[in-house]
Order: sequence, then structure tokens, then C-alpha cells
Amino acid sequence: MSEQETLGLAEEFAHYRRTVLDTVEVPGPAAVRRTVRGRNRRRWGATATTALALFGGSAIGYAAMSGPDHHPGPVDPTPSISVSPTPEGSASPTPDPSVTTGGPASAVPDGRISRAQLLDAAVTLPSWRAGRGCPTSSVRLSGDNREGVNWLIALDHGDVDGDGAVETVALVQCALGTGGPMQVVAFDRDEQGKVVTLGRVVATTIDKPQWLFALDVVADGTVRVQVGDIAPGGGWAAKWSQRQWRGYRWKADAFTQVSGPTSFGPNPNLADVSVTTGDLVLRVADDGSRTGTATVRIRNRGTAPVAHVVLRLGVPAVVRADVDGWERCSGVPDSVDPIICRLGQLAAGAEMRLDLDFHLFEGDKLSTEKADVEVQPMDGERDVLPDVNRGDNLVQMKMIYG
Repeated sequence: MSEQETLGLAEEFAHYRRTVLDTVEVPGPAAVRRTVRGRNRRRWGATATTALALFGGSAIGYAAMSGPDHHPGPVDPTPSISVSPTPEGSASPTPDPSVTTGGPASAVPDGRISRAQLLDAAVTLPSWRAGRGCPTSSVRLSGDNREGVNWLIALDHGDVDGDGAVETVALVQCALGTGGPMQVVAFDRDEQGKVVTLGRVVATTIDKPQWLFALDVVADGTVRVQVGDIAPGGGWAAKWSQRQWRGYRWKADAFTQVSGPTSFGPNPNLADVSVTTGDLVLRVADDGSRTGTATVRIRNRGTAPVAHVVLRLGVPAVVRADVDGWERCSGVPDSVDPIICRLGQLAAGAEMRLDLDFHLFEGDKLSTEKADVEVQPMDGERDVLPDVNRGDNLVQMKMIYG
């Protein structure tokens, strides 16, 4: 045993006798030596043990200092901290737990507006084009197309202005008769939750586009609108309008077209056909009947082919289609008023000539000397197309006894 150890043992033994010998039964020299060695070791960790004792007790602190090294264990969840109530009269109130400190002063308003909410709100619309129109200031949209109302046709949602919140985009029409101008408008909410108008995406014009069919907001905030060149109505079916998808994005303070075509070509369903005819001269045949030939010309003056052409000949019932000249026609009966000749496609700029034979049985008399000859352009489904110049679709054929 070293000298230092001897002195330490003597000191500890003296202290032991002074403090506890009178009250504790002496365990013997061996036990005393074990106690002294343990206390020497504990002196080196006294300060650290005291600090750790504040959190986990002296036993935990001692084990941490004198035990073997350990790998870190799993991290316990951060304990929730209860904020003490602010003393009455304090100048710094306790923050509301729902408010994220260090973030923006207020959240971006949510502009997702349902159809029912939009119909219930008083909104301001961008102005309609000049002329008879609907009100635009502090008005309520309508769920139907009653005359003179702003009709809410469709809507979609998406972040169209890039602020991180959703906005609402609506297709609205000023209902006037069977049509009326249309526009797509973006709506948002202000900080008080009121519906406000962000701006107009696109609107119909007197020229083109004359119609808006649908809208769609895609993930990047582009507003896609399906536009049509010609408005349906007045004999023009919606299916005949050329349709294009055009994309619009919010830039600075307005929507700008960013994708899709910017113009329309000639509409293939906007037909322009004409008909001309010569006289029908009915001469007496050997059997006493009368026969004659009429030359009919049909021309496509339009810029696109016509799928089907129909020729209607309003001759009296006694005047019948003969054998020759009718091979290109389908659906021609023996005797009918009028006689219907259904023809196939007629290319743009093309002309079709028909030399049609007629006959009149012996004893039959003409009830009139004129017959209507009319041409009708049709689409692929055999629906009659509007013609840009109806004046040359109908002519009269003279019927003369020769």
C-alpha cells in the first residue's frame, strides 16, 4: 500500500470513529476498507453526480459517471411545455398556440367557393361588351338561363395566381334570347372572407370566338378554356362550331394566353353551294307520252368539302323520273312530289352536272309550268347545314310542252 493510500485510510477511519462508531455496530476492518475505497472514487464524481441528481437522482448520476460507455439510445419525444398564464396587466400576452410565430402576419385567404356559395354572393363582373347586356355591379349569378340574368354555367378550382391558395374560376353568360355574350371570370376571397373578383380570363367577341364551351384549371394554375368560332342558334348547331383549347395564366394583374391556337381557319361546316337549271321541254313520243331532259348544275363555292348534297325537285306528281340521268342519285322513287336526289360528297370548288330525264304519261296534264329546284348541303350525319348565301340554293325550272 502506498503512503498516500495509508494516509487516506487513517483519515477516513478517524472520521468514521468520530461520526458513526457510537451508534453503529462495527462491521470489521475489511468492511471499513471497502467503504473508504468507494468514497475515494465517489469524490472524483461528486460535482457531476450532484448536477445529474437534479434530473435523475444520485443513483442514475453515479451510474452515468462510473459505468461503462454506452451507445446512444432512442430519442424521447420532446415533452410538451405548459405556458404559464401571463400575469394580469403584463405587456406581453401569451401567444395563441394556433398562430405560428415567425411566419406571415396572416394566412392567404382560401378562394375555394362552391357553386351554392357563388350563387349566394353578390359579385362584380367585368363589363360585358357594348350594347344590350346584363348588370355587372353587385349582382347575384343565376343557376338557370332566364332572360337578362348572369347565368353560372360551370366552375372549377385551382391556384391561378400563384399565392399558394385555391381560387375559383367560373363560366358565366349574359342570357339574351337563345345566346348572349360569355366570359370566364376568376374569383377569390379577401381577408374578411368576402367574395371578390380577381379578373377576366377570356370573353366572347362579335367576331371569334363567339362561344365558350368548357373550362378546366390544371395543376400549374393554367386556366384552359374551350372556345368555339361560331355561336350555336339560328339554325346553327353547336356541333358545327370549330373548337379549340386555349390556355391562360395570371401575369402581373391580368390573364394572358399562353398556349393553344390564337385564330380559327375556315369552318368546314359553313357551306356555300348553288344550283342552276335549264328548262324542261316535254316532247311527244311515239307511244303518245311526253319525255324531256333537264340539265342541273350544283356547285360548291365554299372553302371546304360538303359531305352530302341533296337535290329536291318540286315537279308535279304526273312528271316522273325516267331511266337516264339518275344513276348518281339514291332514294329516287318512281313518282313523288318532290323528287329527292341524294348525292355524295362535293369537293370545295367542284361542280356536279346532272342531265335528268323525265316523262309524262299520255293523257296527263301539267298543273303548273314551273317547278322548284333546291340544293341542300348536309354534314356527315345528314343534318342540313346553314348556307352563307341562301339566295342561290333555290331556282325555278320551266316546264314546256314541245
